[in-house]
Amino acid sequence: MSFLRRLQVSREGDTIPNRWINNDIKPIERGRRTWGFWAFHNFWVLINSNISSYMTGSSLIALGLTWWQALIAIIVGDLLSTLFVVLNSTPGAYYHIGFPIVNRYIWGMYGSQFVIWNRILLSLVWYSFQAWIGGECLYVCLQAIWPNIATRIPNHLSASTGTTTAYFVAYIIFMVISLPFIYIRPHKLKLFFYISSTTILVFEVVLLIWSLATMGSAGFGNTISGKTLNGSSTGWAIAHGIISTIGSIAAGILNQNDYARFSIKPMDAVRGQLISFPLYSIICSVIGILVTAATQQRYGEAYWSLPNLLSAIIENGGSKSRAAAFFAALALVVSQIGVNVPGNALSGGFDLAATFPRFINIRRGAYLTALLSIACNPWKLVNTATIFLSVLSSYAVFLGPMTGLMIAGYYLVHRQKINVDDLFVGSNKSIYWFTLGVNWRAIVAWALGVFPSLPGFVAAVNTSVVVSDGWMHVYYICFLSGFAISAFVFVLLHTVFPANRVKEYVRTAPAPHVLQEEFREKWDLDVMVVDSSEPEDISESDKKDYV
Repeated sequence: MSFLRRLQVSREGDTIPNRWINNDIKPIERGRRTWGFWAFHNFWVLINSNISSYMTGSSLIALGLTWWQALIAIIVGDLLSTLFVVLNSTPGAYYHIGFPIVNRYIWGMYGSQFVIWNRILLSLVWYSFQAWIGGECLYVCLQAIWPNIATRIPNHLSASTGTTTAYFVAYIIFMVISLPFIYIRPHKLKLFFYISSTTILVFEVVLLIWSLATMGSAGFGNTISGKTLNGSSTGWAIAHGIISTIGSIAAGILNQNDYARFSIKPMDAVRGQLISFPLYSIICSVIGILVTAATQQRYGEAYWSLPNLLSAIIENGGSKSRAAAFFAALALVVSQIGVNVPGNALSGGFDLAATFPRFINIRRGAYLTALLSIACNPWKLVNTATIFLSVLSSYAVFLGPMTGLMIAGYYLVHRQKINVDDLFVGSNKSIYWFTLGVNWRAIVAWALGVFPSLPGFVAAVNTSVVVSDGWMHVYYICFLSGFAISAFVFVLLHTVFPANRVKEYVRTAPAPHVLQEEFREKWDLDVMVVDSSEPEDISESDKKDYV
């Protein structure tokens, strides 16, 4: 018992950690609400201007789309994703509660663990994958300094591992470099966002200018050729491309409340996401297509992977090319840290803190995420990157219905009226206790939203399985169909079989903006000084943003 007591999270402020709350998962008080418009803007610059976004075009062109059809799919997919991000982040922006807590009023106090553990597993896998890519970028830095790096570090790993000792060393170095950034509290990340977002934007612009300016008379390769599919298959391929685009960021859509809750004003989150999310995702994808096409003839093949392109520059150029590749790879290392720390390490930290609030806070959870991610064998994942990214994008089959439940639950079932206090009461005294801590309506609605897409999902993951075109077409629109079905069924079940205490609270509670202000003032009384810099005061004219 004394050992477990030592492991418990220390008390911070007036919050005593227990099974349902600690300082990191409680509603964010005013002292930690530090994210303004530019913080959200820079956050999405990092998340959507990374190597995965750069390679989006290649994955869609592999479906048989032309470059312009892939671009249509990317634009439509990003615009829809923006809509989902904004709608799904409003509980966090207005009530300052995170993803795990939001799901307590959807799934129930215990039922929410199902969604949380799904997100934890995704955080582990994505962290491992992005960290390995970061290691590849670091390897390019070393290669630029020592072109014979592969022989300088003798390989002691078997061919079956799919990697070499040199790459593994670079991966470990990247993991170690990331550790200090994981230590930074989320409300103090603004400076890091400014530096890393500026770095990656400058790099991508310079890369595009260089590739086009040095393309020469050879022109573009067949990456942007005019090949096309025939008939209705083109439409379904574009639809698949749209959902693949959404699926690649579906995990981020699901848990955006974890970051929106740090907003100084709710509209800072809304405006920052509304502008930054689609803009930089589209720009990065277009740059990926153009740079790959512009360098294809020069290097004899289409390099969709940026580390591979930089390695080709080193191998085919002189000392100036090596210097340029070094700084380019260094910019990518900064970018990968900027993506991986907030997008995966902190996400895992939030969710683990909500699962074990007495023993884990955000820092402990984030470090656990980084440590446990090694077990995912990222070197194996990257060797089958196309299949891996396809599987993770296909996970939208399960995340679309979850997102539908969250948005429909907030706007249609609860009418934006949330009893925040009851989200931290782990007994039948909470109106969100439902049936033994589980909202069975959410389970039924989610299952019905997932089911139609399962045959196509299985066939997409396991190519030996063959299903009819009809099932595949349903799978091609899995996020949207699952979202709509689960949202509709959830609202229907709450209408036909209402949770009486929730229904009564929604009926009698004051207007949402009044309720939100009451809870903000109440939780602001539990103030802990965590940062010497206070966020800007909210003027009377700004208060309209809360309405």
